[in-house]
Parts: sequence; C-alpha cells; structure tokens
Amino acid sequence: MGKASVRLKDIADRTGFSVNTVSLALRGSPRIPEATRQLIRDAAQQLHYLPNQIAKSLVSRETKTIGLVLTDITNPTLTRAAQAIELALSERGYSTLFATSNNDLAEEIKVLEMFRSRQVDGMLVYPSSHRKLDHIRRLRKANYPAVLLVGDPDAGVDAVCVDERKGAYKATRHLIELGHTRIGIIDAANQLGNLEKREGFLSALKQAGIAFDPDLSTDPEGHTVIRGYRAMDKLIVAGGKPTAVFAANDSLAIGALRWALTHGLGVPEDIAIVGFDNIEFAEHAVIPISSVNYAIEEVSTQAVERLLGLIAAGDALPEPVVTHLEPDLVIRESTTGRVAAKNEKAF
Repeated sequence: MGKASVRLKDIADRTGFSVNTVSLALRGSPRIPEATRQLIRDAAQQLHYLPNQIAKSLVSRETKTIGLVLTDITNPTLTRAAQAIELALSERGYSTLFATSNNDLAEEIKVLEMFRSRQVDGMLVYPSSHRKLDHIRRLRKANYPAVLLVGDPDAGVDAVCVDERKGAYKATRHLIELGHTRIGIIDAANQLGNLEKREGFLSALKQAGIAFDPDLSTDPEGHTVIRGYRAMDKLIVAGGKPTAVFAANDSLAIGALRWALTHGLGVPEDIAIVGFDNIEFAEHAVIPISSVNYAIEEVSTQAVERLLGLIAAGDALPEPVVTHLEPDLVIRESTTGRVAAKNEKAF
C-alpha cells in the first residue's frame, strides 16, 4: 500500500486550529489573519500536504488539464509543438496530458475516449486523418471543447493550423520559377486522406501549365529520413528523372539530400530539394535545405487561446472557426546554390 495522504485534519491537529480554519487559510482567505495563514502554510509544508485536486475539480467542474493528441512523437515538428503548447497552457494554469495515435484512426479514437474518462477540460488534436473526423464532430455536438491543429475549412470543428496547401504551392512555385518543369513529390499522407500538400503541389503545376507526371510521385510509406532516402531511390529508378523534388517534411527532404549526395548528384545543380516544416536539422544540413516554415509558436498560442475560449463558453459553444496561418518559404542553398538574401525569406 502507498503512503497515506496528509489530510486537512492532520494539519488541524498539528496547529490546533479547526479544519475549517485550515481550509480557509490554505485558500488564502482574508477572513484568516496573515500570521495564522502563514503558520498553517508552514505546517502544511512540513507535513508535505498536497491539495486533493479530484475533490477540487468536483466543486469547480474543472480539472485544469488539457489532452494533447499527437500523430507521431518522433516527428521533430510535433515534439516542438507539444513543448510550446505545454508551456502556453502552464502559463495559464493548466496541465497537459499527452498521447500518441501513431497515425492510426482506431488508436486516436481510443485516446480521445481515455482523455474524456480522465475528465480533461478540453483537447488539442493532430488528427491522423484530416477527412475522417466524425468522432471529433460528435464531441463538438456534445459541447465538448476540442481544437484541431490541422484543419479543413469545411471540417465543422475548430482548428488553428498552418495552411499546408499554400505552403506546398509556394514551395513548388519557387522551383518552377527557378526553371524546373520535372518536379517530383515525396508525400506519405495520401493514404490517410491528408491531401493538402499534394493539392498545393498540383495547383502550382497546373497554374504554370505543367502536366503532372505520375512517375514523379512516390509514397515513402513513412515520414523519416530513411524513408526519404528510399523514396528518392524509387523516384530515380522509376525513370522519372526529376530535376527538383518537393518533400512533404524536412526529414524526408534530408533523406532525399543524402541519397543525392551518396549517388554523386549535385544539389541543386543536378537536383534541387525543398522540404516542409523548417526544422533545425534542415537549416544545418550539409547543404542547407529550403523549407516551408511551420510557425510553431503562433499555431500553439492561437490554438490554446481558442480552446480556453471554448472552455469558458460552457454549455453553449460558439460556431466553429478554422484559422489558417499562411506560411513563409525559407530559401536556402538546396534550391538556389547560395545563401538566400534576407528579403527572399518571406516568399
């Protein structure tokens, strides 16, 4: 058995005051003289007293905890986002419970049910599928506060996210303006129905009058560096012969860069590479990689503010709002062969 927790009665016995006086003093009530409050606080500290958060939540109907669902804990961008969200919530007096769906819809549903059983006040969710959201819509219809960190304007659920279509469009448009017409894409999200980056890529090609070549598209079946390495091999072996590649995240782009250098290709002379997320490793790769910037601090802050607003609304949630933040393209040597000028960053 674990050690018995210290009760208000134990502090009352130690100090000689009533349980009611102890309770008021620990809550900082002005009805109790400051000297008495300090004496009781000192006794509570000596006894290692901790407030009963469960009992407090029953009274306030708040647990002061938020559930955060990630798709992949090894993704550097999601790890940084989790850190920023936890900090933003902590500054507002909330704790964060973390869980990972591993890009599995059934696992995501189980995680959300677990969070509800823990009575979290609300949830922030990176959904495994951007299209299969019925389980989250049901939460909203039940007036349960939830905010997605990836979202479609027609999702019917609150979301704060980077505009992935716009980001992919900017990356592809950059390659087109450099003179590339055979542009490959490495993207693992299609099987999940997460089509935003692919749609941005295709939109840029169409606007430039460039026909899409299926041989220039490959699914890496994952999001890691080694998956990017193998995907690049498939792109080249398939005979597509791209002169440039857009990778759906920077880990894939780093893998593509590694393959190119290992096989004697110059970057960007033989093949240009652009990624997505602007992680630290992309900036400090052996050839710095151009990348679409994921504004982690802005996304995290706005998502937390929106969720806390929903929690404050009580039993009548306002109409859902989807906020798309337009990303910048950070241009580096993997596409230009030189260090980008300052004014090229906000492409």
